[in-house]
Amino acid sequence: MKNKKDNPYKEVLTQLIVDIFEKSNNTPLNYKQVAGKLNIHDSDSKVAIADILTDESRSSKFLQVSRGKFKLKQLNVYLVGKVDMTADGSAYIIPDDELEADIYIAPRKLRQALHNDRVKVHIYERKNGRKREGEVVEILERSKINFTGTIDISKSYAFFIPDDRKMPHDIFIPLDSLHGAKSGEKVVVSIKEWPKNAKNPIGKVTNILGKKGENNTEMNAILADYGFPLSFPSAVESEANNISLNISEEEVKKRRDFRSTLTFTIDPFDAKDFDDAISFEILENGNYQIGIHIADVSHYVIPDTPLDKEAFERATSVYLVDRVIPMLPERLSNGVCSLRPNEDKLCFSAVFEIDNHAQIKNQWFGRTIINSNRRFTYEEAQEIIETKQGDHADAILKLNDLAYILRERKFKNGAISFETEEVKFHLDEKGKPLGVYTRIRKDAHKLIEDFMLLANKKVAEYIGKMGKGKNKPTFIYRFHDTPNPETLATFSSFAARFGHKLSIKTDREAAKSLNTLMTKIEGLKEQNLLTSLAVRSMAKAIYTTKHTSHYGLAFDYYTHFTSPIRRYPDIMVHRLLQFYLDGGQKVNAEHYEKMSEHASQMEKKAAEAERASIKYKQAEFLLEQIGVEYTGIISGVTEWGMYVEIEENKCEGMVRLRDITDDFYSLDEKNYAIIGQRKKKKYQLGDSVQIKVKKVDLEKRQIDFILLS
Repeated sequence: MKNKKDNPYKEVLTQLIVDIFEKSNNTPLNYKQVAGKLNIHDSDSKVAIADILTDESRSSKFLQVSRGKFKLKQLNVYLVGKVDMTADGSAYIIPDDELEADIYIAPRKLRQALHNDRVKVHIYERKNGRKREGEVVEILERSKINFTGTIDISKSYAFFIPDDRKMPHDIFIPLDSLHGAKSGEKVVVSIKEWPKNAKNPIGKVTNILGKKGENNTEMNAILADYGFPLSFPSAVESEANNISLNISEEEVKKRRDFRSTLTFTIDPFDAKDFDDAISFEILENGNYQIGIHIADVSHYVIPDTPLDKEAFERATSVYLVDRVIPMLPERLSNGVCSLRPNEDKLCFSAVFEIDNHAQIKNQWFGRTIINSNRRFTYEEAQEIIETKQGDHADAILKLNDLAYILRERKFKNGAISFETEEVKFHLDEKGKPLGVYTRIRKDAHKLIEDFMLLANKKVAEYIGKMGKGKNKPTFIYRFHDTPNPETLATFSSFAARFGHKLSIKTDREAAKSLNTLMTKIEGLKEQNLLTSLAVRSMAKAIYTTKHTSHYGLAFDYYTHFTSPIRRYPDIMVHRLLQFYLDGGQKVNAEHYEKMSEHASQMEKKAAEAERASIKYKQAEFLLEQIGVEYTGIISGVTEWGMYVEIEENKCEGMVRLRDITDDFYSLDEKNYAIIGQRKKKKYQLGDSVQIKVKKVDLEKRQIDFILLS
């Protein structure tokens, strides 16, 4: 059987291989695994199987999905996937099966499907090597039916013009569905029906946001656009208002009492919800007992109540430029659960005995009661660290020393330090931006962060090391995967343009190299650009029951335990931890995995809403700066222009190619550059350029610059 061309059994063997893949649900297999399933052990036959797999993958029968691994190439006529709309009204379908290529859909073949809808698609046969095309045959799941935009009313009907650039249709509004909205107002509209042959969907006004351009209207429009509710249902408010501030003696007896131990909070000056506090005590043996005390939200938010269901749906608090949209009603977030000074508060705590070298000698997890002695702002705590005097200076200085050791150890183990500059605005009483500044994290911020990381890590470790295999308890972890090697290689070659070399042979080497780079670029003009590109080259952290590790922090076990006022996964973690502390054995992993997926999706939406609010305020700020010249850094390149970030205020806008008139420029994707066809002048990612503010479109949150020679 050595020569495959002379093999009379090739056809039979090929069919047997096909049968194996079909019986294995088309799981990718290598030639040895196929041979094993066929009970073939001689080397000649194994070679024949390897040859068939390789030869037939070059034609049409098999698909090589990774090196040496094959599966049946299924010539699907129908596929299921998500719609990704383009600016011209056409779309690509991104199939659920990651091994399938995207499918192009012409506008008239979309059949009323909208951006991010899950659809079933019929695929046309490819001709002359063209891209795969298809048409939508069924909408399986609508991604979105509520849109924000402007109402336009005429005598006998009204139309709604959506803000969402990926919504290509205006929505027809019958006059009896306006609910008091006036022409030109910004509103939320819900699609009610879309008759089969109608060009436009039919909707009704569900919420009047107000006058276009007003701060409150625009911020609420951003929230509504990302699906965040603008108020709490009355049943939820009622439940929250009925929760008592009083703590019974019976409840106190169930808890470890820290009320006589020095305890304080350190938070931003404008914070209202304090969900973490630190206690500090010197023990007789010279070690320190440090308690990380977290608001015991799970004591007040009972599973399956209206309050709990609302918190789960929201999943997170949303932080826009000028406001917080809390996950919990104010009665809880700023009152009952907030660890305000000189008030008895119920907590869930991680308490550690730590020596002078920041080694953990003992640990304890459980429910406590505390009474915070002092509320520090970050600025006050920072002043104590720098001047070495002030309230509870000894405790804060010792905590800072220990935090330094924990931090150094974390980086030594391969954690990555991304220090980005946070954009903040000086706003007037109407929310109008008067100035832009960046907030730099100092030791006081890092002190709190390092002890929160310690609590998160140790709680995850405690549960993660319980049991083995099927007996391993279900838990919610914060998982961060290793970066995609190709993406990292691309980033590495880009960093080299600034003279920075990265070693990315192994994940550990890459982390160490990235850390060196982040330290090296601190204060340099390329810091923000390289940091944001490095963050983009990393995988995104998610909540899951399936994985325990966090690559960016170099922790084998990590969870979110420390912010239950603003994150629902932390409430789940508290409940599960208490369940296991009480001797509980097993919970439904699939149920918790679905909850984790929802939390990850809502976290992503919240981040997008927060970015949209920053974009709006940057545009609003530059509205007063038309014609002003700035120095900026090229932060992105596309086929229609280049993005430039102003060095002084971090506002980002676009220089459109049509506005660069000294040559015909086109995109060089491989080199992140825009290149002139005649003079070969090059504008590359990271280059410093002089620009002038040309135009600002507040509604679209777009800023246009003119390039100055």
